[in-house]
Amino acid sequence: MNFSEIKINDNIKKSLVELNFITTTEIQTEAIPFLLENKTDLIALAQTGTGKTAAFGIPVIHQVIIKENYTQCIILCPTRELCIQITKDLQKFSQYMNVKINAVYGGTDIKTQIKSLAKGNHIIVGTPGRVIDLIKRKKINLEQIKTVVMDEADEMLNMGFKKDIDTILQKTPQNKQTLLFSATMPKEVLKISKNYMQKPHIIEVAKRNEGAKNITHSYHIVGAREKYSALRRLCDFYPSIYGIVFCRTRRECKEVSSKLMRDGYNADALHGDLSQSQRDHVMEKFRQRNLEILVATDVAARGLDVDDITHIINYNLPDDNEVYIHRSGRTARANKKGNSIIIATDRNLKKIQAIEKMINKKISFNEIPTGDMICEKQLLNLINKVIDSPVDNQIDKYLPGIKEKLAHLDKETLIKHFVSVEFNRFLSFYNNSQDLKTKDKFDLDKSNTKNLVRFHMNIGKKNGVGAQHILGLVNDKIQKRNIFIGKIDIMKSFSFFEIEKEQEAEVLRKLNKIKWRGAQLKIELANDFSQKKTSKPKKKKIKFKKKKIKIK
Repeated sequence: MNFSEIKINDNIKKSLVELNFITTTEIQTEAIPFLLENKTDLIALAQTGTGKTAAFGIPVIHQVIIKENYTQCIILCPTRELCIQITKDLQKFSQYMNVKINAVYGGTDIKTQIKSLAKGNHIIVGTPGRVIDLIKRKKINLEQIKTVVMDEADEMLNMGFKKDIDTILQKTPQNKQTLLFSATMPKEVLKISKNYMQKPHIIEVAKRNEGAKNITHSYHIVGAREKYSALRRLCDFYPSIYGIVFCRTRRECKEVSSKLMRDGYNADALHGDLSQSQRDHVMEKFRQRNLEILVATDVAARGLDVDDITHIINYNLPDDNEVYIHRSGRTARANKKGNSIIIATDRNLKKIQAIEKMINKKISFNEIPTGDMICEKQLLNLINKVIDSPVDNQIDKYLPGIKEKLAHLDKETLIKHFVSVEFNRFLSFYNNSQDLKTKDKFDLDKSNTKNLVRFHMNIGKKNGVGAQHILGLVNDKIQKRNIFIGKIDIMKSFSFFEIEKEQEAEVLRKLNKIKWRGAQLKIELANDFSQKKTSKPKKKKIKFKKKKIKIK
């Protein structure tokens, strides 16, 4: 569908033409006509980067009654960055209309925002925390609200805004239209829809929790101590990388970004310890592509809206598998292709399997690139840059002197010198470098089941045991690299787990009789346990005393 076919205000169409908005995306095709014709509540499930802002923004602007100077729509979003982005987009769509749009968010002077609100507004875009502050100060009135939009609803809930959202929605009229846009549909989002929406129409651009179609998912298995080396190799293997490296903690984020910058990479960090001005500075550098690699935590990157990101690298997987969808959704926007890469240890295999099921996509195993592969890739990239570089004829006047200077060199030697100027760093670093290969090729469909032994453990679900606890116990007590842990089965009162046979004695020695949450652990081979359970106990002979019966 083309935007020209949609029955919207001519001034909006004029803006869209200037913005080069011609063909609607899938979510826009579904949502815009529906919202223009209906006042029904709407749940729209679509990944980030699919054009959601235009999907709800164009109908909202079209329906604003400009003559009436009161707040007619409020748009809630999780972060300051997304709030600013949505506001800018709405202002672009309505540049030939007198629609008043205000953005309210934390991290800046509230007095400035109060002054702006006092001038009147039709649409407010805000983060939940700042909106509540302004409601308490009686600077925002939601009594006449016609439309409430919750963008990135799942992320808002992940960030702990549930109470704030409840408070805001309770301040709005019952007969309003509520629009909920989300990438995923966790339980908390469902609760909000049940509590505050009336028979919502549902649009699913993709299956729930399904990853974007244009993203290639892959993983590499390395030892825990080799993660940074693997990251370097991946950054070098993709010469035109423009990506985000996701870390689990602020500390890890700082360490990784510092190492990358020390090693000459065009990188910087985005995490919660930065001030708002520092975050803005880093984000502006990244948006302008003055940074090639942004190292970020999930919280810091929430609402991050940057086009043309080529790679998402998961330095560590998130605790919540759904967060993986948000991470990977930062790439492959606007029908472009992207890559989501996991740097994993063998302990992550089960988690990767779970993510595969959730996104309904294969995550392929790849070896870490060798030094030779990286050098070849970088060299060809350099050559392509030379070939594609435009030639300025002004250089002609310098050519005689250059030719004279290079006359003693033959063609092959000249090429070697030319390449070496830009390429010596890679050659020296990767010369005779050891390849980061694992001892086995891991495949999620054919996990390494050879030489595994199965153990029985005397605690289970009733003790609060999860797979992560068993993994933690093994890793804590057996401090060896690259231990392969196989299948884990947790029953009500006991559990089973598989581990490499060579670690059998170590497991029995170090895990037995230790205390866990008040229970003394008893670890034994599953076969031994089974034999005990099934062996028949010896029948005891029961002697019956003979009673003399007297006959009267």
